[in-house]
Amino acid sequence: MRPEFVLLLWLALIAVHDFRRRIVPNWLVLSGAVAALAQLALGFQPVGIGWSEALLGFAAGFGVLLLFYALGVMGAGDVKFAGALGLWIGPAALFPVWIGGSLLAAAHGILWLALQRWPLFPRLALLLSRQRATAEGAVPIERRARFVPYAAYLSLATAVWLIWGRQR
Repeated sequence: MRPEFVLLLWLALIAVHDFRRRIVPNWLVLSGAVAALAQLALGFQPVGIGWSEALLGFAAGFGVLLLFYALGVMGAGDVKFAGALGLWIGPAALFPVWIGGSLLAAAHGILWLALQRWPLFPRLALLLSRQRATAEGAVPIERRARFVPYAAYLSLATAVWLIWGRQR
């Protein structure tokens, strides 16, 4: 099995879980970090980085997104996922992945806001916010609800970078 498949499988699991539940479980983040460390130790690293780049990637991914968590605009699972992702791809690849993931997350948020203002497709708005309508049809909005599955969008951006971005 090629080392890229392990990374892609982990990214797919993260994306599906975050899209469906809007949470990134610790066991899934930890399993990805352990797999990244194991592949580094065995010399099967899928993007060809070494230990120093992987640890710098972890520090960059975790450290930068920790600021957003401290501001209350991001969940802790997204922060931990970004750290584990940095172990896989290193700090140089994190920048294009952040850009791609952030653009996807921004599109999600803009679409959700537009559907809140102009409810042409109410079911799509519910799907984007991952909330259920009440019997009266109103959508309960939690105080600190997280509507954007940022880890899922980082996963998608990483998969795109891994498949197409490295071929240049």
